[in-house]
Amino acid sequence: MYLVRVTGGVERVARIVEVEAYLGPHDTASHSSRGRTPRTEVMFGPPGHAYVYLIYGVHHCTNVVTEPEGSGSAVLLRALEPVENVEGRTSGPGLLSRAMDIDRSLTGHDLLSDDFYLAYPPEPQSLDEPETFDEPEVFDVVTTPRIGVGYAGEWADEPLRFYIDGNPFVSRRR
Repeated sequence: MYLVRVTGGVERVARIVEVEAYLGPHDTASHSSRGRTPRTEVMFGPPGHAYVYLIYGVHHCTNVVTEPEGSGSAVLLRALEPVENVEGRTSGPGLLSRAMDIDRSLTGHDLLSDDFYLAYPPEPQSLDEPETFDEPEVFDVVTTPRIGVGYAGEWADEPLRFYIDGNPFVSRRR
């Protein structure tokens, strides 16, 4: 999927290449494991909305709420591959948020909007012969435990991090 952010008349486009899943209140690495709070309320809302939080008082982290209302589940975006109008590093949650101009003001934002949304990549098509199509890209997905959740007990080792094998924009390889 692509992440698109439109600000100041500029459309920034990047391909999502690394994510981590947070599965709800029973997942002790998830913010929702502490229950509904003003910070986590959006995680319990409808899917398809952004959950953006500040970590270490410095970096914004961008998540997509993924499960039905009340579930408290989200997917953290860990790395993006720049496609169009993206400047700066995008390998890491804080860096990608900065490069895409994402901050806490977007928490709760509907990701079907016109200025911040998820999109399918364009259909591959040969420009030489309009009736022929290129084969879609094929890639392997690597699955590992999440990063930085050693405090989460048995959930620390769950294989809930996913990235495109060999992509140079992945934040860490394991």
